[in-house]
Order: sequence, then C-alpha cells, then structure tokens
Amino acid sequence: MSYSASAFSSHAAAVQSVVSTLPHALWRANQMGSYQGLVTASGHALLDRELPNGGWPHATLIELLLHQAGCGEMRLLQPALAQIAQQRRIVLLQPPHLPQIAAWNSAGLPGEKLLWIKAARSTDALWSAEQVLRNGSCGALLVWQSQIRSEALRRLHLAAQASDTMLWMIRPLNAAHESSPSPLRLSLQPARNGVEIQLLKRKGPQHEQAFYLPLPAIIPEITPVAAPVIFLNPSASPHHGSLDRHTSSTARAGNLAPALG
Repeated sequence: MSYSASAFSSHAAAVQSVVSTLPHALWRANQMGSYQGLVTASGHALLDRELPNGGWPHATLIELLLHQAGCGEMRLLQPALAQIAQQRRIVLLQPPHLPQIAAWNSAGLPGEKLLWIKAARSTDALWSAEQVLRNGSCGALLVWQSQIRSEALRRLHLAAQASDTMLWMIRPLNAAHESSPSPLRLSLQPARNGVEIQLLKRKGPQHEQAFYLPLPAIIPEITPVAAPVIFLNPSASPHHGSLDRHTSSTARAGNLAPALG
C-alpha cells in the first residue's frame, strides 16, 4: 500500500512538472487560461478582466456574433485597432457598410492605414482572408461573413496561428449554436450607450451571465466616403466608393499580395 501511495505521489509530481512547463498548452476549466502569443489590450478594463491574458489575442481566430450589424462592434474594437494602426495596416473584408473615413480618422484610425476588400463571392472573400494572413504585412483583419462552413473556419484559424495578425470573424448571432475552432467567441447585443456581451467560449471558467459594457459614442460609420478599396469581382464597377489609384480595381491571385505590401 505504501509503495502504491509513493508511486502515485511521484506520478502526480511528474504530471505537475509537465503542466508547469506548458502553461499555454494545458489549462484547467476552472482557471483562466493563457495564450502563448501576443495580446493587445481591448481598451475596456471590464472586458480585459474577462479575457485570457487580459486582452485580444493575436494569431488566433476571434468570433464576434452580432444581434445586428452596427450594434457597437466597431466601438468595441476601436481602442485595439487604434493601437495597431500606429504601425500596421488594418484590413476590412466584406463589411456591411462603407467605411466612413471621417469617423475612422476621428477615432484615431488614419484612413491611409485602412484597406477595404470587396469580394463577389464568399470563396473569394475567404481566399483573400488567407492571403492577408499569409502576407503578414497587416496588423488586423476583420472579416464579415453571414454563412461560413466549419472547414473554412478551421483553415482561417490555422492561417492565423501561423501569423501575428489579429483576426476577427464577425457573424450573425444565430451562428452561436454552430461548432467553431475559435477559442474565443463573444456575442454582442445592443444596449443603451453601450453593448451587452456574452462570453460564449474562452480559455477559462464558463461565464454564465452577460455583462454590460459602456462604449463611447463615435461618428456613424455608414456615410459613403472615399476609402482605399480592392475589388475582387472582375465585373464590379467602383460605384460603391472611390478607388485608391495605388491599387488595381481587379485583384486576382497574382496581385493581391503586392497591394498588401
């Protein structure tokens, strides 16, 4: 009996030793997990307390599931994006509205650091997202998709893990019941002067209750104002917005990477 107890004790010590050397790979469900890569503070102290490592993780897929577009998602992300825009470009892929450059500038997001990519098909959009992640010149990628297959999500998650680009996938709230490889999923509901957040999935203990996060007001984002744009539809005309003359109006597999450089 004493031998068994001793063996068990040695085994437990060995397991604990392994766990202590792999803090980012192993975590207990009742403890807050951590990420091995970089993290950017969200700019909202209440939210940072609920996120592993205290912020948005780089090199991983983050899902924002919205009750409706424009319910506060851009105000939520603005502080983190402003940090990234100081040094690197931000890509907006298939946003539901035209980027309002005056609003972005007033929020500390220079228009010259934004790249708007418009694709004719979902497959083109997902291909573009992979190219942005592999290119590595952009600091953040925001992708809006109403429907996406789980295999495509896994591909994007793997591509994100091989880069240091921050990746947000913005989807409708009804996608919450679908499986996802994302280690961090949040749902957003509009609330007076802010947003109601539900942590659907994170590396840490389950968060049962939604919480209210006040958000500062910014200029509306949907007024049609000129923005740098790449069209991925060869037949598309630039009537949706002015075209950045430094990029081609038709971005195919051969010329998207130079546009990102």
